[in-house]
Amino acid sequence: MKLYSFDGVDATLELLPLAARRALDVAGLKLSLEAWRALPLEARRALVEAGSAPSIDATRVEAALEAQPVTRIERSPDLDMSAVPAELTSALGNTRPVSQALWNALSPLDRYALVKVASRGKPERLAAAYSEIVGHSALSTHLGPAGGARMVDVAQKPASLRHAVAESRISMSADAFARVKTATVPKGDVLGTARLAGIMAAKRTAELIPLCHPLALTKLDLALELDDAASAIAVRATVEAFDRTGVEMEALTAVSVAALTVYDMLKGIDRAMEIGPTRLVAKSGGRSGDFTR
Repeated sequence: MKLYSFDGVDATLELLPLAARRALDVAGLKLSLEAWRALPLEARRALVEAGSAPSIDATRVEAALEAQPVTRIERSPDLDMSAVPAELTSALGNTRPVSQALWNALSPLDRYALVKVASRGKPERLAAAYSEIVGHSALSTHLGPAGGARMVDVAQKPASLRHAVAESRISMSADAFARVKTATVPKGDVLGTARLAGIMAAKRTAELIPLCHPLALTKLDLALELDDAASAIAVRATVEAFDRTGVEMEALTAVSVAALTVYDMLKGIDRAMEIGPTRLVAKSGGRSGDFTR
């Protein structure tokens, strides 16, 4: 159940909070303050919980109203994520930015609350709403309004096929390279071990990179190729998932850990090995579009 401090509504729910207003608007219903107060507290809480959810269940909203008189109005669907509303940008002005990335990261209720408050033409209330909902998030989507680190909410994004390719490289002495090529490294199978390490690391990216989302990877190919002319090993990872966020970090983690594993297995022969460049080669899927280096 989501209640905003700037809305002036406490747990007694004597006033109609923004979450309940969103639930009613999306369901196409209008409720007077008198009718709202006549509802049992349990029913009022149910409406607030319905309006705090990622999507509105109109059936649940109507059930919570019981026999209270309501006015049928045109349904107001949740705001589009594709663009920050011009009226909100105008009301906030230049000193209170809302980037497209931040708009996407906000919950449906947060977007509704900002636009609803902006439409009322009360600058002080809008300033308080912006501070509570956006705050430090205007600087980074990985910061909460109060400034603490947070994971971006991607529940509202549609799942789609996400694809990424990353590559790295590890250069070494001719002696170390020859040992790899002839499979005479004391620590064992360098290429096989590095491949396994990269795959395992990609699957645990969310445990290694703060605020990354755990993803169910559907494809992870990791190849290590010997470059005789340069005494180097090229590492390339191709990663896919059907999910709500991209797999670039998984691909980059895979090649990074694979390269580090090569270094670890050969450092007794050559401590001057060099890793890099490590880079994203391509990605596809999601609102940000495709990228190819």
